[in-house]
Order: sequence, then C-alpha cells, then structure tokens
Amino acid sequence: MKKTLEELRTLGTQCRGDILKMTYVANSGHPGGSMSSIDILLSLYSFANVFPEDPWNEDRDRIVVSHGHISPGVYTTLAAYGFVNREEVIAGFRHPASIFEGHITRGIPGVEWTTGNLGQGLSAGVGFALAAKYKKKDYHVYVVMSDGESAKGQVQEARRTARKYHLDNLTVIVDYNDIQISGHARDIMYVDIKAEFEAAGWKTIEVNGHDYEQLLAALKIARNDGYPTAIIAHTIIGKGVSFMEDKPDYHGKALSKEELDKALNELGIENDVEKYIAMRKALDVKPHEKVKLYYKVELNIGAPRVYDKSTDNRSALGRAIADLAVANDNVVAVDCDLKGSVKLDFLDKERPDRIVEVGVQEHNAAALAGAMSADGLVTFFADFGVFGVDETFNQHRLNAINNTNLKVVVTHCGIDVGEDGKTHHALNYIGAPLAWYGFKVIVPADPNQTDRVVRYIAKEYGNFVVAVGRSKLEPIRKEDGSLFFDENYVFEYGKMDILRDGTDGVIYATGSVIPNVLKAHEILKSKGINFAVINVSCPYDLDEEVLRKYSNFVVTVEDHNVLNGLGSLIAQEYFEMRMMPSKFIKLGLSEFPVSGDSKFLFEIYGLSGEKIAEKIMEKLCCK
Repeated sequence: MKKTLEELRTLGTQCRGDILKMTYVANSGHPGGSMSSIDILLSLYSFANVFPEDPWNEDRDRIVVSHGHISPGVYTTLAAYGFVNREEVIAGFRHPASIFEGHITRGIPGVEWTTGNLGQGLSAGVGFALAAKYKKKDYHVYVVMSDGESAKGQVQEARRTARKYHLDNLTVIVDYNDIQISGHARDIMYVDIKAEFEAAGWKTIEVNGHDYEQLLAALKIARNDGYPTAIIAHTIIGKGVSFMEDKPDYHGKALSKEELDKALNELGIENDVEKYIAMRKALDVKPHEKVKLYYKVELNIGAPRVYDKSTDNRSALGRAIADLAVANDNVVAVDCDLKGSVKLDFLDKERPDRIVEVGVQEHNAAALAGAMSADGLVTFFADFGVFGVDETFNQHRLNAINNTNLKVVVTHCGIDVGEDGKTHHALNYIGAPLAWYGFKVIVPADPNQTDRVVRYIAKEYGNFVVAVGRSKLEPIRKEDGSLFFDENYVFEYGKMDILRDGTDGVIYATGSVIPNVLKAHEILKSKGINFAVINVSCPYDLDEEVLRKYSNFVVTVEDHNVLNGLGSLIAQEYFEMRMMPSKFIKLGLSEFPVSGDSKFLFEIYGLSGEKIAEKIMEKLCCK
C-alpha cells in the first residue's frame, strides 16, 4: 500500500481526472471538494494499515470520511489502491444499480461509515477509537472532515470526549479549503478550527494539504504523539484545474462538456468518457445489492431475575445491563449524565470500566454509541425518552443506515414522568423510530418482562429501542395471583401476551398504562362486561392470529401520541387484513400534557382505569 512521493503525484493527477469523469458521466456530484481532498485521501490510504485484499481485517485502521459528499474522491482513491474496480466506479457513480452512491456507504470495501449528515463523522471516529481501547486493539482511527462542518456543536462535543478518554489512537485531518456552498467559509460562519481543537486539549499540526511529503510527515507524528491530534490541511477547492480553483460554483456541480475537455487537457488526461457513458447505459435500472455489515454476537445473557415486589421498569433495565456487563467484556453503555435516573448506576458501581460518560452531549453520545456497536461491542445508549428518541432523531437515522447493533434504552417515557411537564413528556417513542427503517421497538409491561427483554436484545444483532416509564409498578399477575412473567417466562419478539381473556371485546395496551387497563378490566367485569386485556410489547410486529381472534370491539390504550402509536398501527393492520372491528376506540395523548402527578394526568387525559372503563361503557351504550 505504501506509495512513493512520485507515485502519489501520478495518482493525484489520475484521480482528479477520474473525479471529473465520473461526475460528468453522472451529471451530478461534488467535484470541487473531492479535488481539494484527494491528496489527503491518497496520502492517508498509503500511510494507514489497510488491506485491499482483506478489507475487513479486524486489525485494520479505521478511516471515517465525515464529509461524505466527497465520495468521488473516496471512490477513486479506493480504486487506485485496489479496493474496488475503477471502471465500475466511473460508469456507475450515482446510478441506482451501483453501490457507489452519491455519499459514501459503509460496506463498500474500505468505507467504515456511511456519512453525509455533516458534523457526525468525528463522533463516529470517537466511537471507533473507544471500541479499540475496550477491545485492547492497536488499530488507529482516522477522520477526514471538512472545515465547514466544524461550526457544528456536535463536533465540539466529540472533541471534548476524545480528550477526556485520552484517545491517542485518533487523528483528524481537516480539509481546510475555506469554501462552502454559499461562498467562503470564513464569511458564512467563522470558526478558528486550530484554536478550538487546542482548547479541547488536542495537539494540532498545520500543513499544505496538497504536499504529500508534509501530509505523510504529519500523519507519522500524529500516530505517535500520545494525544488525539488534528492535522489542519490547507487546501484549494478544485485544485489542479485552474478555472475551478477557489470557486464555490464547483462545490456541487459537474462540468459541462466544454469544461471537461478543457480540464482534462490541462491535467494531461485522455477524455474517454464516451466509453463510460456507454457502460452506464447498459446498467439495469434497479436497486443495487445490499452492502450491509454485521457480526456474530457471542454473549452470556446469564440467569434472569424475578421480581415479586413493586419496582420500576428502569431499575430492572439497569440491573440487567449491569448483569450483562459483569458477565461479558463486550458489553458497554453510554450515559448522558443521567445514570442515577436511567439506572446505569448499577453498572457504574459493578463495572465502571464499561460505562462511557459524556455528560449532556446527546447527539455525540448517540453517534459514537452507534459506531461502537458497529465495531464489535454490544452497546446500550441510555437516556430519557425525549432526548434519546426525539432529540437524537437524525443520529439514530444514520445509525440505522449504517446497520449498527445499537440498543437504545429510554426511560421516563410518556406522562409517567408527570411533574416534569410537557418539555419532558416523551410521546413519540413508538411513532418516531418508524422512520429509522430496521429498528425494532419494545415496550415491556413490567419489571420481569423488562429483564427478559434486555437480555434478549443483547444477544440479537440489530437496532432496538426499549421504552419504559419512571414509576414503580407491581409485577403483573395472573388471576390466581401468581406471576404472569414468572421464572419460566421466555421473551419472544412479536408475541402478544393475553393477560386476561374475554368475549365482549378487547383492550390492546402497552407500557405504563397496563396496570390501569387491568383495573378497567375489573371495573367492567364487576358490571358483567368481560373484555380481554392484551399486552402488546412489540407494536411493529403484530400477531395476526391474535388480532383475528380478538376483533369484535377493539380498544387501544397507550401513554403515547394517539396519532402515531399503537392504536394507529393496530388500525392499519386490521385495514390490511381487510377486517373492520364493529367498534374501535383509540385512547392516548392528543395534546402536550400539563405538569402534575402521573396519577392525576392519567385521570385528566382519560387513561386511568376508571376513565378507560367509562369510555368503553359509553360506547357500549351507543349500540
């Protein structure tokens, strides 16, 4: 992989030509930034320990390119080093049938992380560097990023975290071309990048980003200086073609035919784009093959705990995470200054070496947790629901795109956190993750089911959200008084739990309202009305057989936004099954609730046992 300076200069010219060709053939893309970054990329892939013949070797260095729009530069670099086929890159760039999408994609040999949402790449790099430390591996992590994204707050969050955890295995290279879409970066939002890295405790090195000798020397220093280090590489957008240099116009615009002829002539490269245009026309119009990465999870989930007395689901959640970490070195958790509330304090006491504490930095926390989970660690990201779901929506969307193995465990969901008021009532823990394709949401009913759920998700590769409330709950019991989720209970994803049977109708419910629903069942039963009660812990994967059996009078109850939660999902499922219950009631939150004791709020918003029973009886009277 190591190249001489002369070889790098030759490749620099070739790759600039390839960047211009592929963006011309696709009639879209970002040639300008790719040309300012290309010398950085060529130097880095020459210096780093990477293996084109074995691209996923566990001991490889990890390279994250944060500004994923420079994909033409990344792809042509990978082609130059033998990771991918050069002609397929030039012909297929941005075509549906090609894996070489407009922004780089994790799973392409040599690409560690799908990027494009600016400001998240450094957090991912921090996650990979932390993973190396936890796994006691010597690989180094490199993050290539733009100057413009340095204005984002998440970048500063990541800088602080890297210094806190002494990530001497992390090097950043900033492509400092001072150009953004709207003009010069210094005019759009001035950032003293060097000073901000140094203020966060990093070492910095400034170089000419088009001088291979300077770049390679800086990379050597950074790898061995004992600190997280930022290389500030001063570059010129469009470097190598005179009429493109320092011009914002070429940030995201392909050249015209005349401009391409002129540019390739200036570079001394043959214009053979017609060949690639013909290859592109021969491609099928279809989605390209999946390029998702995953690994086999090997875990001792231990013996489940059985709770016979009142406790909160969050304590059962935290207790199970600690159990897993005590039994396994590949389990970690990320906290945002809430460990006493989300109950990671169990973990902090028993395995403090397996908790990453980042303070009030939710965006950075969610992104670095995703990267850690992708790099061989079963990672729990714990937070309040309103922060762990709503505030970090885009970070988890990117985690989903990267096919991570993240366990998002959120507490204080719904109005069960009553007194904190509407800013803290998490009402979209079911609805929001629907947009993160591939995530599964589980809302356990009591501490015993919570314990089993946590152990289940830990051993399954994939992204999960586990949502629980704040208050203490009595464990759910059968009508004979024995535990429903007893020592013999095994959680099965997608299985509905028939807590009470009945023939007059059914109440489908989830989470913290289950005790209220059971109370409503008793009230109705005392009046000769027998409604089944079914716990739906997996609202995305509904049991069609159960829905068919219990479908005459359907009531859904949830401590959630009534517009996009359990009720809507069940209604949609019935519609798709071409079944129409004779009566259908959706009970949930239809506005931002006020502050107050959760018992008062359940009453006010129609979710207490009495109010649920009352609503059902009103509907029965209207036959």
